[in-house]
Amino acid sequence: MNNFLAELKRRHVFRVGAGGVLALVVSAFGAHAAAQSVSPPDFSPSSIVGWVGIGSPEFQPPSSGPGPVVDDPAHPRVNNALAAATGRQPTFPVADLNNPILQPWVKEELRKRNERVLAGGNGSGPHQSCWPMGTPGLVLQAAQPIFFIQTPAKVMMVWQNYHQVRHFYLNVPHSADPKPSWFGESVAHYDGDTLIVDTIGMDTRTFVDSYQTPHTDKLHVVERFRLIDSGMTLEVSIRVDDPGAFTTPWNAIRRLRRLESEPMIEATCADNPNNYFNLDMLPIPQADTPDF
Repeated sequence: MNNFLAELKRRHVFRVGAGGVLALVVSAFGAHAAAQSVSPPDFSPSSIVGWVGIGSPEFQPPSSGPGPVVDDPAHPRVNNALAAATGRQPTFPVADLNNPILQPWVKEELRKRNERVLAGGNGSGPHQSCWPMGTPGLVLQAAQPIFFIQTPAKVMMVWQNYHQVRHFYLNVPHSADPKPSWFGESVAHYDGDTLIVDTIGMDTRTFVDSYQTPHTDKLHVVERFRLIDSGMTLEVSIRVDDPGAFTTPWNAIRRLRRLESEPMIEATCADNPNNYFNLDMLPIPQADTPDF
C-alpha cells in the first residue's frame, strides 16, 4: 500500500498534507472535466463569416514526414495572386515527380500532365468545367468564401463558388458499403476544439489536388478542422491513405483566413453557356441521368 501511495505521489495525483489528498484528487478530476468541456469550434458565428484560402492553392507539407505533391522546383507555379502582384504570366502547376509517396502508375499520370503543360497545353482541372473537385482537394478551391452550417446532427461546408456542399454526419459510423460519390461519405465528431472528419467512398473521377493526382477507390481521408490565431485562421490538417495510389500515408496542411463581408451570394457554373477554356475533353456536365 505504501508503494502504491508513493507512486501516486510521484505522479502528482495528490500532495501529502491535511486535506491534501482529497483536494488534489478533485483538482485532477476537475482539470480532466474542463478539458472535456471545451466548446466545439464555431466556424460560422454569423452569416457574413466565410473562409478563403491563404497563399498558393496547393497543400502545404507537414513539419516532418511524408507530405503532398508540390511544385517541381524547376517550374514553380505563378498563381493568379502572384501574377496580379508581379505582372508575371500565370502558369499551371507542374508536379514534382521525385516525391517518394507516388506509386509508378500515379507518377506516370502526373508525368504525362506535366509534359502537356510544359508543351503549352491546357492544364485546367475538371473543376474548371464545373465538375466537383472531390475530397480532399476541394478545400483548395477557396478563392471565393467557404461557409459553414453547424447543427447537432451534421456540419455542412458550402462553397460560394459553384454552390458545392459537403455533409459531415456527426457521431455516427460509416455505412457498411458506401456508394462512391463526388465528396465521399464523411462522418465526424468534435474532439475539444477540433472537428475531426473521416471520409471514404470517393469517386475515382476526382483528383487529390490541383496537380490532378489520381487515386483509387481505397482512398481514406481524415481531416482535422480547428481555429487558430484567435479565431482568425482555420487550419485543416489532412491525412491521406490510399495503398492503391501511394506508397505510404501522407499528411498535408491547408489554412484559410476569416473573411467578413456579406452573406453568400449566388454563383453559377454549369448554367454558364460559355466554355472559356475550350475543354472538349471535359465538357460542362449535364444532369440528364443520375451520376450514382
